[in-house]
Amino acid sequence: MGKVLVTGGCGFIGSHTVDKLIEENYQVIVIDNLSTGFITNLNKKAIFYNIDIRDKERLKEIFENNYFDYIFHFAAQINVRKGEEEPFFDVDVNIGGIINLLEIIKKNPPKKIIFSSTGGVIYGLTDILPTPETVEPFPICIYGISKLTCEKLLYAYWKKYGINYVALRYGNVYGPRQNYLSEAGVIAIFISRILSGKECIIFGDGNQTRDFIYIEDVISANIAFMNNDITGIFNVGTGIETSVNRIFEIIREKIGKDCKKVYGEEKKGELKRSCLSIEKIKKQINWLPKFSIEEGIEKTVDWFCLNFRI
Repeated sequence: MGKVLVTGGCGFIGSHTVDKLIEENYQVIVIDNLSTGFITNLNKKAIFYNIDIRDKERLKEIFENNYFDYIFHFAAQINVRKGEEEPFFDVDVNIGGIINLLEIIKKNPPKKIIFSSTGGVIYGLTDILPTPETVEPFPICIYGISKLTCEKLLYAYWKKYGINYVALRYGNVYGPRQNYLSEAGVIAIFISRILSGKECIIFGDGNQTRDFIYIEDVISANIAFMNNDITGIFNVGTGIETSVNRIFEIIREKIGKDCKKVYGEEKKGELKRSCLSIEKIKKQINWLPKFSIEEGIEKTVDWFCLNFRI
């Protein structure tokens, strides 16, 4: 059906996207430096190159030998807190990486590049909830700023070189394969700690809310945008707020194992509430999430129970 490049294809969202593409008979090439992704996530039918997105020469070689109909760009520095601790690294990977990619493809662009942005932090301290794409983003963290800059770069290269794109502002994605050793996924962290017999640490009072979206819903949106000519920015979420306290209770109930929760100091600069409007994506491509938070967590717990090793 065509050839697709997936950067960061050994990561959480990237590897699930690769699986779906191969299921739909696309030829898939994955590049990943395995800094946060895992080779065990890689579909055996994909062609793999251990390459950093910032490596100009090696990336050029890939494109000299291949034309890609579509590109999914997931390769990134993904940790909000690490971005605060190492801002130059965040900017180098996220902004430097996408410029490297866009410079290489501008003379022979694919049909579309699908970019993994963020809805969780890009809007910043807004009182408009659920937040539509029409709200001007004012992120208050380096990670959010770098992702917003990437969106602006995509727009510029679209206008100048005709590189069709969509930037998908994901909510808080969770599901099987999420890295529980990272600080990015509270659901994976809570599940792993309960299965390990450890206490769960909740930063702040636990009433902070997020728009949690199950991985299968994200993948369905990814593929839907590949199969149309629509360009622009879209939220990909549920439009529903769920507190961290509620997440803890759902997970504890699904696992059926008692666990102590401990409240720690609130993380400086953390958003109190976050929720994405999905009216635009619903109207333009007729997409809606299928999984409730309870259903998604149950499927995630089932996977961790089978695959988690203490």
